[in-house]
Amino acid sequence: MALRTLVKISNITNLSDARYCAGMYVEWLGFSMDTIALEKFSEIRGWLAGVSIVGETEATDLATIQSLVEAYKPDVLQISHPEQVAEAKTLGLPIILKLDLAEGLPTELDGADYYLIEHSDPFIHLDTATLGYLDQFAFKYPTLLGFGLNEMNVLEVLDQIPIKGIALFGGEETRPGYKEFGEMMDILERLDED
Repeated sequence: MALRTLVKISNITNLSDARYCAGMYVEWLGFSMDTIALEKFSEIRGWLAGVSIVGETEATDLATIQSLVEAYKPDVLQISHPEQVAEAKTLGLPIILKLDLAEGLPTELDGADYYLIEHSDPFIHLDTATLGYLDQFAFKYPTLLGFGLNEMNVLEVLDQIPIKGIALFGGEETRPGYKEFGEMMDILERLDED
């Protein structure tokens, strides 16, 4: 089993999401180091094999980011501020820079290994103009697309623009050990090449 493109699942908060995604051969599992307790994170991570852990943070200063990296020991670091990239690179991890398309994308970027493009409007759709804009960006920068995707359009989007992968979001369990995977499952099954 293999997925057609690199997939990152953001905001993992429970073992159900983590194990399901690892079993679907998702490349990266993202955990918010700002919100998930270290003990809970360590417990979930202990059950996982074959995936890389992305430590996600909205922190704005290097000292805070460094202490989070030392505590959580992620394989990849995701930050949200372009001006942090050079300092974050000193930590020795691959860097994902998260950007919000609603705020516009910087015209010149440098240093991050991947650029995760999200959108703060949860109802935004991938129209022709947006796809054209993203096509130009993804041609220049290694891009993960984190909005506007669904089971019906994901393969078409992958064929239309040169993104390196996609990003989806984990969700809460209904009760411990019980989870409805919904759209995430539908998209991952659509990407399954077997």
